Amino acid sequence: MSTEPFTRPGVFTQLRRELYGEEQSSLSNTHTFIILGASGDLAKKKIYPTLWWLFRDGLLPDNTHFVGFARSDFTVEDIKAACLPYMKVTDKEGDAVSAFFHKNSYLSGRYDDGTSFEQLNRHLLSLPGGANANRVFYLALPPTIYNHVSSNIRNHCMSSKGWNRIIFEKPFGRDFQSSQDLSAHLFSLFREDQIYRIDHYLGKEMVQNLMVIRFGNRIFGPIWNRTSVASVVLTFKEPFGTEGRGGYFDDFGIIRDVMQNHLLQMLCLVAMEKPASTSPGDVRDEKVKVLKCIAPVAMSDVVLGQYVGDPAGKEHSKLGYLDDPTVPKDSCTPTFATAVLYVHNERWEGVPFILRCGKALNEPKAEVRVQFTDVPGDIFNGQCQRNELVVRVQPDQAIYLKMMTKRPGVNFSPEETELDLTYKSRYKDVKLPDAYERLILDVFCGNQMHFVRSDELREAWRIFTPLLHQIEREKRRPIPYTYGSRGPSEADDLTKRVGFRYEGTYKWVKPHAT
Repeated sequence: MSTEPFTRPGVFTQLRRELYGEEQSSLSNTHTFIILGASGDLAKKKIYPTLWWLFRDGLLPDNTHFVGFARSDFTVEDIKAACLPYMKVTDKEGDAVSAFFHKNSYLSGRYDDGTSFEQLNRHLLSLPGGANANRVFYLALPPTIYNHVSSNIRNHCMSSKGWNRIIFEKPFGRDFQSSQDLSAHLFSLFREDQIYRIDHYLGKEMVQNLMVIRFGNRIFGPIWNRTSVASVVLTFKEPFGTEGRGGYFDDFGIIRDVMQNHLLQMLCLVAMEKPASTSPGDVRDEKVKVLKCIAPVAMSDVVLGQYVGDPAGKEHSKLGYLDDPTVPKDSCTPTFATAVLYVHNERWEGVPFILRCGKALNEPKAEVRVQFTDVPGDIFNGQCQRNELVVRVQPDQAIYLKMMTKRPGVNFSPEETELDLTYKSRYKDVKLPDAYERLILDVFCGNQMHFVRSDELREAWRIFTPLLHQIEREKRRPIPYTYGSRGPSEADDLTKRVGFRYEGTYKWVKPHAT
C-alpha cells in the first residue's frame, strides 16, 4: 500500500494501470460514493474508516466526494464523532482527517420514500461533476429493505452520464427462492456489471493468495487431486458468542452467516480448475463449475451445535446462547456446524471437503488445511504423520507446510516440523490492507473478480437450501457444547469417519523474530 501523502495526485490512475493493465476508461474523473445506512454500525465501523484509509493513502480517484444517507437526523460532525474511534488516526493526520470530512455531506430521509431520493439526487447534482460524476452506492442496510432502496436508486438517483455501481452486503437472501427473487428484482433494475455483491472474505490477503499458491507454483500442480489429497478442511472459529446480537443472529444461524458464503467461496478457490486468465469472468466461470459439481448437503454429513455456558469460565463465557435475552428460549438455531461436501468431478471424486465454523470456540482462527495421503511404502514403522499445507487467513496470516524431517541429534527418528512463511516475520515492513479496502478499491476500478456473481449465488443456495429447510422443518435440536471448547465431539467423529486424521500432538511454534 502506498505511504505517500493523501495529496499526491494521480495515484488511482497509476494503480489501476499497474493492477489491471489498463487506463481509467470512465468518461468522468469525478466520483461520488453514497453510503445508505450511514448512521449504522457497519458504516461507522467499516465503511467510513475504509474510505478514510483509501483517501489518506491517495488510493481513491483524485476528485471523490462522500455522501451519507440515513433516517437519523445527523450531521457530518455526528458521523465524524461516531467513526473516529475506528479510523486509527495518528496525531500527525489531523489535516488529512479535516480534508476527508470536508469532502463529506449528509442527508436524512426515508428508504421507502421516492421524495427523499429525489432530494438526494438534487444534492448529488449540486456536487462537483454533477450529472457527469460516476456514482457508487453502498447499501449498508438490512436485506429486508434492499427492494425499496434499489428501486428508489434506479428511479431517482442514477447518474445520467457517468457509470453507476451498487454494492450489496450479504446475506443475499435466506434460501434458494428468496435469493432468486432478490436477483430477479435487481436484474429488473441493473445490469450484472453494475451489481457488486460483497463478501469481505474475498478481500482477505490469504484468500486472494490461494490462486497464486495453486497456479503459480509447479510443485503443487501434480499433487492437487484425489490421488494425493486425503481431505480438505476449511475452518472459521470465533472465541466469542453472540453477546447481545443473538436476536439478529437467530434469524440466520451459523450456516447462513459463515458456511454458505465465506467457507464455500474458499472451497471454490481450492477446488477450481486453472482459469484461462485472471480476468474476473474467467475466474468466476471456474468457481461456478465447481459449485455445479457439488450435490446438496445431506443431514448425515452434518453436525450441528449450540453453545452453553461454562460455569468455571470468565464472566462472559458463563452465559450460553439461550441466556442471551434477545434469543428465544426455545431456539434451535445452530451456533456451530460441521458439514462434509464432495466435488463430483475427475479431480476430486471421493475427497471430503470439511467445512467447520462456530462461535464461542477455543480460539480465533480461519484457515484452509489440505491434508495429503500417507506416504506409500512406509519404512519408518508408522512414525510419519501426513503432510499438510495450511493457509491461515487469520489471525497471524501465514502459509506453512507440515512435513517430516530427521530429529536433530545422533538418532534416526522422523519428527514433524514445518516450512513456515509467517507474514509478520517475512514482511515486517509491509502494510497489508483491510479486506474492505481491497474490495472498495476494486469497485472504483470496475473489477468484479472478488465479488459474487448471480450464478455463483444460485448454486451456493442450491447446495444448502434443502439442509436449511430440513433443520427448520424438523426443529432439529443442536448438540450442546461448552463455551470455549473445540465444539461437539461428534464433529470430530464425523471428520474422522470421512478420512481426516487428527493426531492432536503437533504444536506450531512461532518463528523467531529476525
